[in-house]
Amino acid sequence: MPRKELALLAVSVVSLLAGLWAALVLLGFHLPPLRPAFPADHAPLMVVGFLGTLIGLERAVSLRRPWTYLGPAATGLAALVLLAGLPGAPLFAALGGLGMTAIFVTLWRRTRAAHTAAMLLGALCFLGGNLLWLGGVPLAALVPWWIAFLLLTIAGERLELSRLVALTLADRAVFWAAAGLVTLGTVWSLLAPAGVRLAGAGLALLAGWLLTRDVARRTVRQAGVTRFIALGLLAGFCWLGVAGALLLAFGPYPPGLILDAQLHAFFLGFVLSMIFAHAPIVFPAVLRRPLPFAPRFYAHLALLHLSLLLRVGADLAGWPPGQYLGGVLNVVAVLAFLANTLWSVRRGRVVPREDSSRAEA
Repeated sequence: MPRKELALLAVSVVSLLAGLWAALVLLGFHLPPLRPAFPADHAPLMVVGFLGTLIGLERAVSLRRPWTYLGPAATGLAALVLLAGLPGAPLFAALGGLGMTAIFVTLWRRTRAAHTAAMLLGALCFLGGNLLWLGGVPLAALVPWWIAFLLLTIAGERLELSRLVALTLADRAVFWAAAGLVTLGTVWSLLAPAGVRLAGAGLALLAGWLLTRDVARRTVRQAGVTRFIALGLLAGFCWLGVAGALLLAFGPYPPGLILDAQLHAFFLGFVLSMIFAHAPIVFPAVLRRPLPFAPRFYAHLALLHLSLLLRVGADLAGWPPGQYLGGVLNVVAVLAFLANTLWSVRRGRVVPREDSSRAEA
């Protein structure tokens, strides 16, 4: 594995671990905060440092052009600057967003299709949110932009696989109606709180579209890694619907337990479930070594969703101890995912692997 890929992946994982540390501090776990403002960095560490770097790295590897690594390098630097307590993280995040946008512009020029347009729109939301951060906008106002970035990127990837399903013109119209609601709601959220509800409607509509149109509905009937991927996807789509419903019902991020439910239904239930599901495909491409699937992968997937059910249920019931326990178990699920992935990579050196690249989910 080339050094630049290994270095960027390492920064992404460090950002994830630091974000988990900050999450435990925010939950009330008695851990040293590393520095006074560290817990407040939880969101940018997870979205910019971990997810931004990982998504950018995946695309850079697929394009195989040296300049494409500048985007994930910038988001990785943003995370390292945050961890060091130095100024400049928003600037590096904005540069990373610019690099991400350049990558998807290149993909759009190669393949002028609906799925590349959706992913380019997501990259523009990432750039827009990071520019707002650079301009001094509070982190809370950036959340819709980061949600739109992740949602449109993932939805675009799922739309790309729709070639395996006969989508009608009406199906595509519903997809773009949902994407339009998310984008319009994101922009409107800067002017009025109602924009968040509009984006929530887009999330809910897109969740319904994915649950009824995505190829995972078919591949879940298969065996091995293909079924694992499909189950992770379908569970994530359900959490996307929950996140959209919570935004519609309660509005723009009310403080307290409801806010916890809204954010983590999306970022954990949807986004992390997508990462868990796609890991058997994405990590071999990035690591350039096999990642054999094993039934033990179901452990971290099940723990993620069961612990999130506890956490969101406790949030809605106003039961802080349940939120605390669910949050701690969320962290355990992510650590189990990292441990299982490392174990599988090491095992892949000597054990013939099931060819995960053939999975269509």
